[in-house]
Amino acid sequence: MLFNSLHFLVFFPVVIGLYFALPGRWRAPLLLVSSYYFYLSWKPAYGLLLAATTLLDYFSGVRMSRLASPAQRRPWLYLSLASNLGTLFIFKYFNFFTHTAVELAAALHVPFAAPTLALALPVGVSFYTFQSVAYIVDVYQGKLAAEQHLGRFALFVAFWPQLVAGPIERGGQMLPQLQQPHGFDYGRVASGLRLMAWGMFKKVVIADRLALLANPAFDHPQGFEGPALLVAVAAFTGQIYADFSGYTDLARGAARVLGYNLVLNFRQPYLATSVGDFWRRWHMSLSSWFRDYVYIPLGGSRAGKVRTQLNVFIVFLLSGLWHGASWTFILWGALHGTYLIAESLTAPSRAALAQRLRLPARPGLQRLLSTGTTLALVAYAWIFFRANSLPDALYVAGHLFQGWGRLPTAQLTAALAGLGRHFGAELLVAAIAVALLALSDYRAERGSVARWLAGWPVAGRWAGYAGLLLAILYFGVFGSSQFIYFQF
Repeated sequence: MLFNSLHFLVFFPVVIGLYFALPGRWRAPLLLVSSYYFYLSWKPAYGLLLAATTLLDYFSGVRMSRLASPAQRRPWLYLSLASNLGTLFIFKYFNFFTHTAVELAAALHVPFAAPTLALALPVGVSFYTFQSVAYIVDVYQGKLAAEQHLGRFALFVAFWPQLVAGPIERGGQMLPQLQQPHGFDYGRVASGLRLMAWGMFKKVVIADRLALLANPAFDHPQGFEGPALLVAVAAFTGQIYADFSGYTDLARGAARVLGYNLVLNFRQPYLATSVGDFWRRWHMSLSSWFRDYVYIPLGGSRAGKVRTQLNVFIVFLLSGLWHGASWTFILWGALHGTYLIAESLTAPSRAALAQRLRLPARPGLQRLLSTGTTLALVAYAWIFFRANSLPDALYVAGHLFQGWGRLPTAQLTAALAGLGRHFGAELLVAAIAVALLALSDYRAERGSVARWLAGWPVAGRWAGYAGLLLAILYFGVFGSSQFIYFQF
């Protein structure tokens, strides 16, 4: 079920109405049933996979809570990890690794054949397996008490607002909320609905409109050159942020209506002043997961400079692989890992250059240069994230700066024509919508959007809310377009 579908338009008010109409003791069961209904609406068979994962992790956690020493708990940890990561490997990575092995054997002229599995990737499997892994590791380490109530644990794993694309919640943050009563609160519900409306605006007005501009060039890049490719890269840079942060706003808003607080997943990432800063702002629940469960166990920054850089690179290779079983994602992760290592190694020389140019005396200019450079690096890396294949990615990256002497080009016109006969008006709508998103991020960076809106007169606020809804209805691109991160 997509948040931007008619199915959800019926599902959401029905669940909310029943939730607040039922006595408190029936609300958690309602959420569990509705969460499984939400998930089963994609492919019912994969509900069994979700249930099996939940049961194994629940019993592993309960069993570990009754054992005193790490040595006694370790088999249960390994069982849970093998189940979660094995499931992820079989459904997401098996065919990729076997295909890679076959290609390598062919290149070495070694006869080798391997089977492939005709399995569709379960929606959200990367998210709920990582959430379960974090829970089971925390229980093993004694950082978290094992949840003894099966229904409560099942709801923690399957909670429908964040089940399929995060944020990746930790047991210590979410499980206590599942034990608390959540009555109807007008202010909280209104805040959640506003956040959902803003998320929907990001998705259908910004992301799905920018997709019309990005898709033609990325789907058939060999027919385009520099100017059109740059437009496509810029469009996708805006699209993926509006798409994923829009989903997160919808998820956090829906949970807030119900009375639950999901972790913040984005904090104005395109205002970052370095790639390291970008990763402290982008997909924060995943970044913190890799920090806590991969980077620190590898030794973090405690084993010397060389090992620290190696740990960073490993983390970003794995992060790229987490996003997809493709060399394009692996190279995307490797590129970000390289960025971070280069940032670390060049920090002294960059600081000296800034002093020589007297940039510290002009902090606004220094921030503008840092933010612009970071955004350019991030946008370039998005090429590998979006491209359909490695040859396509290399073509776009290699031809991005070619053909600029022939402006305007037929290719650029063709890309714009992908928006339809009235592409000029469509581009104007997209530009205004992106400007609103940029203004919102700017206000959030300076303080709080809520405080800013509180300074408006009541009539002005309600006019703004009405305008947002009208923009969604009138300018939204509705075709039940899937959120980008659902594929992960």
